Amino acid sequence: MNGTGRTSRKQKSKQQNRRGSRSNQGQTTSGTLSKKQQAILNAPVKLGDEVLVTIHGIGSSGEGVGRVDDFTVFVPFALPGETVKVAINMVKKTYAIGRLLEIVTMAPNRIDASCDLYGFCGGCQLQHITYEGQLSLKTQKVKDVIERIGHQNPDLVKPALGPKNPWAYRNKMQMPVGGTKGNIQMGFYAMGSHDIVQGTNCPIQDEGNNIIAQACYQIAKEFDIEPYDEHTGKGVLRHIIGRIGQSGWMIILVTATEQLPHKEKWVEKLTERISQVETIVHNVNGKRTNVILGPKNNILYGDGTITDHIKDLQFTLSPHSFFQVNPEQTTVLYDQALAYADLKGDETVIDAYCGTGTISLFLAHKAKHVIGIEIVEPAIINARENAKRNGYDNTEFIVADAAVEMPKLYKAGVRPDVIVFDPIRAGCKEEVLTSAAGMEPKRIVYVSCNPATMARDIKILTHYGYELKEVQPVDMFPMTAHVETVALLSKLDVDKHIEVEIELDELDLTSAESKATYAQIKEYVWNKFELKVPTLYIAQIKRKCGIELREHYNKSKKEKQIIPQCTPEKEEAIMDALRYFKMIE
Repeated sequence: MNGTGRTSRKQKSKQQNRRGSRSNQGQTTSGTLSKKQQAILNAPVKLGDEVLVTIHGIGSSGEGVGRVDDFTVFVPFALPGETVKVAINMVKKTYAIGRLLEIVTMAPNRIDASCDLYGFCGGCQLQHITYEGQLSLKTQKVKDVIERIGHQNPDLVKPALGPKNPWAYRNKMQMPVGGTKGNIQMGFYAMGSHDIVQGTNCPIQDEGNNIIAQACYQIAKEFDIEPYDEHTGKGVLRHIIGRIGQSGWMIILVTATEQLPHKEKWVEKLTERISQVETIVHNVNGKRTNVILGPKNNILYGDGTITDHIKDLQFTLSPHSFFQVNPEQTTVLYDQALAYADLKGDETVIDAYCGTGTISLFLAHKAKHVIGIEIVEPAIINARENAKRNGYDNTEFIVADAAVEMPKLYKAGVRPDVIVFDPIRAGCKEEVLTSAAGMEPKRIVYVSCNPATMARDIKILTHYGYELKEVQPVDMFPMTAHVETVALLSKLDVDKHIEVEIELDELDLTSAESKATYAQIKEYVWNKFELKVPTLYIAQIKRKCGIELREHYNKSKKEKQIIPQCTPEKEEAIMDALRYFKMIE
């Protein structure tokens, strides 16, 4: 165990507390306070307070959520149903964060974590609760956002589906390297920081990845490899990556330098110690960035690829290939998406965020024609190769931003029977949703790694004549706070809903006004910042950004009317929304 990481975190926390205390003291003596400062001063809890909190829910990162005098307090490692004593170590305008000191009333599903690094390593957040309890919390998490953000019936959410064994599921490992020359460290990032917690054995990793980690750590020490220092940008070895495939194992050595010291010896020792190694790749990432892989790969052993499968489909994986990390649950997730698509054999399907074509090929097995769209060109190359490898000639893969390509397909008259979304955590852009609705598919299947943004997009789609039929959470990442979901939306019967007509001009990507309505901007600001912004303020910021207001916007006819001006805090939030909807750069 790396004690340095722990000490660093404690010192950092104390420093933050001291700074925060000084800041609060300064605020009390200041003559003019902002609304934010005033809200912090008026909060029922202060930095350093020790308070009792009853936990009633779970946050997006797995932390317990409670209230003190109707003021939200987040408490990591606390569980719903518990009363806990916490020390307040951060106070914001609308919430505070507390450190767990004592469990006064314990939840019945609380257990001891099985990993010695739990609480220091930031990889897991829910090892202190039974797995049945985890599934229950994740189901409730999806229900909450479906109701609160999506404005849909939470009873449409089914119980989360979990694996038979919630351990040793990750087929991909990304392990940072740090420390100093002669004292190299390799392990996991501490919670909330880039301090490295020393350790080469992780219970949620496939055992093959633990073998890779231990071998690479020992070899790096034998060769006295200089670790990378992200603060100075100096050093050599940055990350060790392991990928476990059906055909064999891949090892990726990421360096900040063009050269890997002792590269021939690396290959010799790794292949001697690990018989399952199929390929070894040296990746070069010389940029000072949090992105792990650089653009350049040097193949040291094998051909730089491994083969993996999902059911009877085979996929060739290179270092940059995206592939789900939980093979068992990936099958559950994709089977559910396929069931919701309800294909009979004569349908055209659009897979709007297709990646390397994994879902596309599942669909191609039962569809007449599948169109996959993905902005990352290497992923599309892999998708085409995977389609050919598996014998599918009814697929078409397009390199493009879905927000650009979907309106083009709509204007070209493409009318799919089913559309599948599997976007990044930010969800779908407005252009994608409006174009999809205009195409009038019978069914929309939404696969999501972020239930909150999915709920937001579902609400938009229901405005365009679609009805949410069912939501199925799937636990792809046991022991963590993450949950994947699959949702089914069906087009309402034409006789039972008001028809929505989308003019082609509305899809013109040069028209900023087509990007988002005032209501959508208000909703975005509320969901992200919990701020209410009136239409007047939005109009002021639009005008400030050079966005032409619609002709029907109601302007005051009074010449000397006193008009309230948007506050800096709300202006910043509105600007963020305008950037999100691509109305400004």
